[in-house]
Amino acid sequence: MDALKQKETFFKESVKQLLKFSKDAGATEAEAALNGGYGFSLTVRKGDVETIEHHDDQNLSVTVYFGKQKGSASTTDLSLESLKETVDAAVHIAKYTLSDECAGLPDPDDLARTWLDLDLYHPWDISVDEAIVLAKDTERCALSLDERITNSEGASLNTYQGLNVYGSSEGLIADTYATNHGLSLGLIAAIQTGEMQRDYGYTEARDYRDLWSPETVAHDAVMRTVRRLNPKSVSTQNVPVIFEASIAGSLLGNYLRAVSGGSLYRRSSFLLDSLGTQVFPDWFSLYDNPFIPKALGSAPFDAEGVKAHAQYLLQQGVVKTYLLSTYTGRKLGLKTTGHAGGAYNIDVSHDHDLSLEALIKKMHKGLLITEVMGQGVNLVTGDYSRGASGLWIENGEIQYPVEEITVAGNLKNMFSGIVAVSNDLELRNKIRSGSILIDNMMIAGH
Repeated sequence: MDALKQKETFFKESVKQLLKFSKDAGATEAEAALNGGYGFSLTVRKGDVETIEHHDDQNLSVTVYFGKQKGSASTTDLSLESLKETVDAAVHIAKYTLSDECAGLPDPDDLARTWLDLDLYHPWDISVDEAIVLAKDTERCALSLDERITNSEGASLNTYQGLNVYGSSEGLIADTYATNHGLSLGLIAAIQTGEMQRDYGYTEARDYRDLWSPETVAHDAVMRTVRRLNPKSVSTQNVPVIFEASIAGSLLGNYLRAVSGGSLYRRSSFLLDSLGTQVFPDWFSLYDNPFIPKALGSAPFDAEGVKAHAQYLLQQGVVKTYLLSTYTGRKLGLKTTGHAGGAYNIDVSHDHDLSLEALIKKMHKGLLITEVMGQGVNLVTGDYSRGASGLWIENGEIQYPVEEITVAGNLKNMFSGIVAVSNDLELRNKIRSGSILIDNMMIAGH
């Protein structure tokens, strides 16, 4: 048995003890969560080890309710004395909070009592020395592939295995194990004019056997870096744009934020009262699937212990559900959707026969956006304006890189203006989207 699984009983007993202390203090309801794990991360640069960090962490939080008054506290010390002090702190806080009619635990019928094994736990038995060799191999391969790659920002490897235990006074004690592994590489390219560009490549997976090889990471990082060399400027104009798959998730993430319960009940979303309304084209859907084996967003229940459901968030362009926790659901007069902590794995509608190359030809002329920068999204109005760089397209072919531009529009128009999604799905993201073609956006250049 690995070291983490040896702690499972101790973690569960700590959560049970917190709930007992809460009940003894007179709390009408209580919940507790304990997260802990092990791992390490390291970085090598130009063949030398720069950093090695070992991780051995644990954090326990408790929330108590006295009627509709709520108090929370947390600790990293799992001694019996510390557990008692943490509950006492939460109880003290609850006495000074205002009563909130929406506060409280989920309804018992909403809780997960059984759950699937989603194959999320794959510890990597790799030593630090072996990891150093792997990172060095990744960097060495990249530096040998193209003479324009003149420097490295470092290759990094990380591995982590964690255990989460959640318990509530409703009698639920639930646990999930999960691992996360990654390998990344940042590069610098330069040419004789003195111009320099940087970019990176990476791989991430629950199962270390699903990671890209060092050679694949190196090739991806080199390709992404050298394609930025010799950028040109473009004039301000309105053209179609493609959000490359690697950043398409950030675009659709704005939709998820806009239909999240917190944004809606605070009335800080441009999609207020949008249930049942058409927001995207009628061929476009978003399907939230918590149960994909090994996927980065998979989980059998949410952060409140509410059972997860596979469901359409958006079907044929129509908003089918919001993303609600127990509290935000009650604030809106609705039930939880099992989304305390956010969405799971979002499968995005796409054309299975449409490659990125074919999507570029379909666009004919416009901008392929490969990077966005800044925080220029107003969730209240839907206005979108971000710095960007990418590749200019003419006659359905990539012509040259562009940078120092701004792309702008309104999210409602952008969503309704989606023309097609290609089949180059980005599986290193919880939002599993291909590249997205939008019919028209403002490109602000020189």
